[in-house]
Amino acid sequence: MNNFQKLLDIMSALRSENGCPWDKEQTRESLKPFLIEETYEVLEALDEDDPEKIKEELGDLLFQIVFHCQMAKERGEFDIDDVIKKISDKMIARHPHVFGEEKFETSEEVVKQWEERKREEGKLMESILEGIPKELPSLLRAQRLQARAARVGFDWKRVEDVMEKLDEELKEFGAALKSKSQKEIEDELGDVFFVLVNVSRFVGVNPEDALRKTISKFISRFRYIEMKAADAGKRLSDMTLEEMDALWDEAKKQ
Repeated sequence: MNNFQKLLDIMSALRSENGCPWDKEQTRESLKPFLIEETYEVLEALDEDDPEKIKEELGDLLFQIVFHCQMAKERGEFDIDDVIKKISDKMIARHPHVFGEEKFETSEEVVKQWEERKREEGKLMESILEGIPKELPSLLRAQRLQARAARVGFDWKRVEDVMEKLDEELKEFGAALKSKSQKEIEDELGDVFFVLVNVSRFVGVNPEDALRKTISKFISRFRYIEMKAADAGKRLSDMTLEEMDALWDEAKKQ
């Protein structure tokens, strides 16, 4: 028995009459948070570039996919083999330059024919912006929407033009702060974020990845402050901002 079949058998046993009460109770709806959580744990492992952790987290994510396939099998809808066949057929059809006779020399040509294949499959709707999941994190969704619009020429030519737009939006945000209108502040801050995503796209940085890594960096440095304060027998609430800033600078040098 290969390892993949062993995993399928484990999943089937967990959902069987004599299986695990928790696994038997799960539904598509109840598993949604776990699917999202496992996906982000894979991203964290990739950020850390830890092969053992990547291996483990990919396994956890695979288990969620197998879980959903098992539930679908129980409903008589499809099973894991159908899922594998579906994606295999799709990849072959969308890569005629690899599995067929067509020739594409650049990634741009590949993307163009990919869209043509999706159109043939009936996957393209009335708007070029359709098909990007609303459930995506906002920074990632903004990037995907901007990239779609850029394909038809709705884009700046130079990163300097985007930076000028950012300066404009920051001034408008400053004016909103002076107005003290919460709605206006929210609108203008949203515009600032949106333009920052455009900047990240122009410089080849995924904004979601960049922010996630900055958050990890913040956590690491703040934990350093907490540990140093504890070593000195102090509580953070009793420290001055200047003292915490000094420890922050120490953490940056580590």
